[in-house]
Amino acid sequence: MKAFQVTRYGKKEKLVLSEVPVPNINDNEVLVQIYATGINLLDSLIRNGDFKIFLPYKPPFTNGHDMAGVITKVGVNVSKFKVGDEVYARPSDFHIGTFAEFIAISENDLALKPNNISMEESASIPLVGLTSWQALVEITKVQKGQKVFIQAGSGGVGTFAIQLAKHLGAFVATTTSSANTELVKRLGADLIIDYKKEDFSTILKDYDLVLHSNRESKILHQSLQILKQGGTLISLTGPPTSEFAKKIGLGWSFQFLMSLLSMSVKRKAKKLNVNFEFLFMKADGNQLSEITNLIEAGKIRPVIDKEFPFEQTNEGISYIESGRTKGKVVVKVK
Repeated sequence: MKAFQVTRYGKKEKLVLSEVPVPNINDNEVLVQIYATGINLLDSLIRNGDFKIFLPYKPPFTNGHDMAGVITKVGVNVSKFKVGDEVYARPSDFHIGTFAEFIAISENDLALKPNNISMEESASIPLVGLTSWQALVEITKVQKGQKVFIQAGSGGVGTFAIQLAKHLGAFVATTTSSANTELVKRLGADLIIDYKKEDFSTILKDYDLVLHSNRESKILHQSLQILKQGGTLISLTGPPTSEFAKKIGLGWSFQFLMSLLSMSVKRKAKKLNVNFEFLFMKADGNQLSEITNLIEAGKIRPVIDKEFPFEQTNEGISYIESGRTKGKVVVKVK
């Protein structure tokens, strides 16, 4: 089969289109023929080697973290799925590889794809959907009437998180450029801040949750200041914490390193009596099934900026890296 692989780490490296064997499946896995895959900034960061410290993939390996397709084979212990099922998933870490024609994937990572959207639309959902669900539902349990600030509302996570927060009954503020104001308004944002002209930290106050996705330390510290006492900032960009290192099984030295990396922001959070958490989302088929229900009920709709043919996967990654995307970028594999 064809697969786009990381053959060498580096920001200037391109994924290499390679011929590799169709993967074997174990007793708890299924083989999926991939029809479409989503591209995420995470794919770029993995290729760069930015996450080697806790995701030490050894090149060559197939990149890609989102997929939708059809099951062609099931392991003997698989009970929830059958050959022919249309499914979607964000594979577990160390089992990634959706920039390919086939993937072996645990049934625990899978969900039936929503029946009211296409393969391409389904492939755009898993990573951003699970990130939003784990931040808003699993960790902070957002309640009706709470105030949520979602940064970069027109991005992949932002377009999904706004819709989920509104479904949960929250008041939603977001940042975007004037060109994307109408998009985030249609998705349900109540307060829209043009980040090129306005400073959110002078406008927002007493928020219950900040979903933080900006890489500037100044923005991170300003974001802590808009929280009410007891509020929570969930960062998707770091710095990672010692709690995160412990959770994923890293040794004491890595836990210590990450405690140093996050010391400044955690000290500030403690001073303000707010909470800081680093979220690196995890695969979860049960949560993805909950998301399927919301999509089929019309509560959330996918937002796709652009589709690329499989052969142009590298061009799709470059487009993601430009920072200009509105919603998700997908690749049509089949």
